[in-house]
Amino acid sequence: MMLITISDLLDAESLSEVKQLVATLAWKDGAQTAGVTAAQVKHNQQADLTSRTGAKLRKLLMAAIVTHPVFVAAARPRQFTPLLVSKTGDGGGYGLHVDNPFMGTAAGQIRTDVSFTLFLSDPDTYQGGELVIEHAGATQSLKLKAGDMVVYPSTSLHQVSPVSKGERVVCVGWAESLIARPDDRETLFDLTNLKATLSETHDPQSPEMLTLSKAIANLLRRFS
Repeated sequence: MMLITISDLLDAESLSEVKQLVATLAWKDGAQTAGVTAAQVKHNQQADLTSRTGAKLRKLLMAAIVTHPVFVAAARPRQFTPLLVSKTGDGGGYGLHVDNPFMGTAAGQIRTDVSFTLFLSDPDTYQGGELVIEHAGATQSLKLKAGDMVVYPSTSLHQVSPVSKGERVVCVGWAESLIARPDDRETLFDLTNLKATLSETHDPQSPEMLTLSKAIANLLRRFS
């Protein structure tokens, strides 16, 4: 399973604008956006993003996510669910669950391969609220600084630990990947990182770089 964190996906200017927009949003019960099973353990609030402010916020966040090279290399996204912004206050949380394998309806339905959480609250402004992801034989707990994002397979059991003070605000979303298998995405991610490293010392037309580019392109064809 590949889990990666991306530092400063939102720069200081973008983060400041996001926080200003979030402060003006209206909120509703978060259980309304969860599946039948997950709704029983989801205790938070979901932002109403249908307003002009909400649409502006969603556009700003999506632009930052889809243009980040590390996210693109890790997720290989084909399409996305609409982004959600959630707020968890004192006593709230989200119990252990797995994300729905499909989201949306009819022609808009997508398979959820990749989940991501973009932290919008400074970690010292709330207590608890860690994103806890279960691995085989291990558990990883994350509480990143505002503007950082974690990306992980949607197949993982995970939860948000209870918030005991303050408010935790995050943007969450899901992507259907061009590459369905997590291990294949990890292989391509490793090779893409290797190519970036070699580009510092090798000419793009060198035999090494051309061979690596060929391998990545052909694996993309096979895996997709």
